[in-house]
Amino acid sequence: MKKVIIGVFAHPDDEAFGPSATLLMESQTGSEIHLVTLTGGEAGMNPDNLSDPGSERLREWKKAGELIGATKMYHFGYADGELGNNDHIHITKRLETLVQTIAGDRDDIEIEFMSMDLNGITGHIDHIVAGRSACLAFYRLRAAGLPMTKIRLACIPSNYMTAMNTDFVFMESGHTPDEISETVDARHLASRIHEIIRCHHTQRSDGETHIARLGDDVALNHFIVRL
Repeated sequence: MKKVIIGVFAHPDDEAFGPSATLLMESQTGSEIHLVTLTGGEAGMNPDNLSDPGSERLREWKKAGELIGATKMYHFGYADGELGNNDHIHITKRLETLVQTIAGDRDDIEIEFMSMDLNGITGHIDHIVAGRSACLAFYRLRAAGLPMTKIRLACIPSNYMTAMNTDFVFMESGHTPDEISETVDARHLASRIHEIIRCHHTQRSDGETHIARLGDDVALNHFIVRL
């Protein structure tokens, strides 16, 4: 059976900074990777004062996706930083339609979703909408008879994030070992993950901080798995 992975993320750099190591490993072993970004990330950092930062961020996303080995990539076109309940419902319907199109009449595939945990890791509302829309679409598609296997929700362990953070929005502390279902160790690919992160040049301040803080552990991914 062919594994098809649908990655659902809010911003162009979310999978790079998150579970890119797992996605890269999966593509290297033959999985078909489809990446969705809900927004163009136009409200993110813009150190070069670009007139259209969203377009540049999408170009960076395409470059990073090529390094990950994505089969296809989809920009849904929602406004960065403005997602809410109505968008959540609409995004879910679009994900259902997308997956039904990808599946077509293929009978040799198993479909897995990947997104962020239901707290959005950082508490960012866009991240929360991405994770919850992915879950809602996953279970609706399964109920409709599609071959849905599991959804992996990327998360941060408690040893990385020991306490809550209130600097921006409310960010909960990391997940305890008993809450984490799966850990993927792809540290042998760490240099490639650094390269993927650095594709997002407009977000280089966060990227270099992320690499400096985690080093090779940037390729150590943790998931809550829902079946």
